[in-house]
Amino acid sequence: MQQTTQPHHASSNVYPPSITAAEIPSELTETRKPRNARSKRALDKKAPKPVENPKKALFLRGTTCSQKTQDALTDLYSLRRPLAQKFTKKNEIHPFEDAASLEFFSEKNDASLLVFGSSSKKRPHTLTVARTFGYKILDMLELNLDPDSLRLLVEFKNTKCAVGLKPMLLFSGTPFESPIPNEYTMAKSFFTDFFKGEPAEKVDVEGLQYMVSISARDTVDGEDAKPKIHLRVYLIKTKKSGQKLPRVEVEEMGPRMDFRVGRVKEPEEAMLKEAMRKARTTLERPKKNITTDFMGDKVGRIHLGKQDLTEMQTRKMKGLKRSRDALVVDIEEDVAMEDAEVVEKPKKKKV
Repeated sequence: MQQTTQPHHASSNVYPPSITAAEIPSELTETRKPRNARSKRALDKKAPKPVENPKKALFLRGTTCSQKTQDALTDLYSLRRPLAQKFTKKNEIHPFEDAASLEFFSEKNDASLLVFGSSSKKRPHTLTVARTFGYKILDMLELNLDPDSLRLLVEFKNTKCAVGLKPMLLFSGTPFESPIPNEYTMAKSFFTDFFKGEPAEKVDVEGLQYMVSISARDTVDGEDAKPKIHLRVYLIKTKKSGQKLPRVEVEEMGPRMDFRVGRVKEPEEAMLKEAMRKARTTLERPKKNITTDFMGDKVGRIHLGKQDLTEMQTRKMKGLKRSRDALVVDIEEDVAMEDAEVVEKPKKKKV
């Protein structure tokens, strides 16, 4: 469930940074009945809807987080605004060991996308991305950031795109097209949710100002290391070409990040089925075999059984009429056949 709320200040936090799941009071997690109209409206905003609100992303950091990881969090937060909220205080959270703290922050801040940055001796420069359903962790993916190839937004000296624009997404590489769900298909699904923004039925061409390219090379037999995921962001510029269509050029805007896939938490089958379920709406269901053509006329298709064309009445024409001689011959043949049947009929024996 995702709902839209006003973004808080980047440095504000809703709970002490070192909170653990055991220390969360039960009064904050149990369901309460609304006492007034204001609290009822707040609960209605969090209630399930046939069409959910845009997903909000929450950015957190652990007790130990390298400067490279913090810069990567800041740049991803800049690309996600305004549907984002970033905390700068330290949080003692271990997502794959105990995700209760992440679930608490998700419900408290009404966020269904979580990006957690941490750094340790075993796993340096790590970004853990997670999605929730009903404020419970649905799936998680660990991305190990390559600090050598990292380039930030400020390092590219050019103009930046406006805040809140929808980017064009480009996924290139066979790992993202695997028919069997794996860490690369999960990364594709997460980045699609992350950069999708608010839903829109129509998009103005002038609003397509930048493109996000996510690529991964093919796997090589005998190679232990998994292919890296390359994240690039490009500005789209249109220039005069002397023709009706303009010439399109791209210029790298930043950030530039390379990731290696780490640990993965697959979604539970029952929870994923519930998350993918669509609500029944009041819209009229399409009727079978009934369409509307480009003129607005309703066209229907009827299925009939096999027709006997010999009994079909055709148009009477002189050329199709039978001659009198042929008619007399047919009558004589019919009479002869009836006489033959009478002769062949056996007589009854007297008892």
